[in-house]
Amino acid sequence: MSSYPIIGGLEIRGPLHPGYTGILTPEACAFVAGLCEHFGPRRLELLARRVERQRAIDAGQLPDFLPETAAIRGGDWQVAPIPPDLLDRRTEITGPVDRKMAINALNSGAQCWMADFEDANSPTWENCLDGQVNMHDAARLTLAYTSPEGKKYALKDKIAVIIARPRGWHMEEKHVHFRGARISASLFDWGLYFFHNARALLARGSGPYFYLPKLESHLEARLWNDVFLHAQAALGIPRGSVRATMLIETITGAFEAEEILYELREHASGLNCGRWDYMFSMVKKLRNRPGYMFPDRTLITMDVPFLRAYVTHVINVCHRHGAYAMGGMAAQIPIKGDPAANAAALAKVRADKTREVKAGHDGTWVAHPGLVQTALEAFGEHMKGAHQLHVIHATKVTAADLLAPLQGPITEAGVRWNLHVGVRYLEAWLGGSGAEPIHHLMEDLATAEISRSQLWQWLKFGAKLADGRPVTAALYDALLPAELAAIRAEYGDERYNAGRFPEAVSLFMRMSQSPDFDEFLSLPAYELLP
Repeated sequence: MSSYPIIGGLEIRGPLHPGYTGILTPEACAFVAGLCEHFGPRRLELLARRVERQRAIDAGQLPDFLPETAAIRGGDWQVAPIPPDLLDRRTEITGPVDRKMAINALNSGAQCWMADFEDANSPTWENCLDGQVNMHDAARLTLAYTSPEGKKYALKDKIAVIIARPRGWHMEEKHVHFRGARISASLFDWGLYFFHNARALLARGSGPYFYLPKLESHLEARLWNDVFLHAQAALGIPRGSVRATMLIETITGAFEAEEILYELREHASGLNCGRWDYMFSMVKKLRNRPGYMFPDRTLITMDVPFLRAYVTHVINVCHRHGAYAMGGMAAQIPIKGDPAANAAALAKVRADKTREVKAGHDGTWVAHPGLVQTALEAFGEHMKGAHQLHVIHATKVTAADLLAPLQGPITEAGVRWNLHVGVRYLEAWLGGSGAEPIHHLMEDLATAEISRSQLWQWLKFGAKLADGRPVTAALYDALLPAELAAIRAEYGDERYNAGRFPEAVSLFMRMSQSPDFDEFLSLPAYELLP
């Protein structure tokens, strides 16, 4: 017999702090338990299919367009009409569901805010449940905050449209069990948000809008669509109220982008290009093919052939079917006290957003309120309406285009950067911060993933640095102390010693040097969270 409380069929193993009982109500927990009962087994089957697919790729079967779904790719179908408050999405701000950051994002002047329970959120129990409390208040326009210094934060009359992002299908919520096992973090995040907020959002002219991350196949999208249908019927919410934008941030997802959109067409509002996770997916899925050894991360810009093809493909898929094609993240943050450096950072953001709007994107992401105006201006200069659905490129993207190898130098500086950023971000994540400013960039989990996967890949294939030195585990071990010393110098001894650097270093270096590739950094790292 469990000593933990059972609420609505869920065993709650996390502490029930004040405010949480208003989220973990018997009715809400019973609703989430119903999602687990109906869809939990299929989720596990689909995760098993990922493993089978990886085995096929490892055996030499490269990703390709599916012959059995050719009719969908050639079909004349459209997604549901876009809701009025999602017609203009030219600038979306992203960030964790922290109370103060949520208010600042909603007040930023961006058209939409991606309320992130995923890569920008370290999924501690408190972060996830406090986030649900914050979203409950935001949906009802009552969100407010007073800082320890007494500064008051409140919502403006006009705020960004909320689009929530739950964790991906691979994650579990260890603090909540159903029938003796951990539940899906996706169903937990999504189910609580939908249960508490769908009606309130619809009542004020908005709706339950979502970003869906880490999809690897159209069958995973079909599962989400079935969740939406079930949930709307269970709560008496009008069918089609849910709207989802799917992140195309895996190489297998790119090959099934059209099918993913088709499966969710009744609930779809677009696709998004998630650049860092997409690069990580390329390394991960093609990890046994030395022809796909990537150069320094700074050289993998959106202008390289395989990323240009990816962008063109996503835009064409979306626009052929009446959906929006959203661009990627500008991670820069304003640099205070250095006008020249700040101007250079803003110029990079403007150039990136200009590239996106000229490519045909209908909107873009920024990570900081200080970048909203720059993005709005770039899109305003080149996109005169609310979208660019008329832009369809004549280019037909092929499998070879999406899989075009990328050659280039690997340098000591590139190795050092991956070590520095990877360990530093992971330490912050273990400390509860999922959106972490590092050298004037707002980093999230995707940065740590591409950092450790590159280090692993270079080691596996026996790469050589541009100066001829071999890449070895001993090289990583030799370079790491200087990077840790640089972090300590910036943080100061007290902050550094109070952090979780021993655990972060141990896990990051193990995953970067292990014989076998770990699918997600977040899985073992999650076990180190309280």
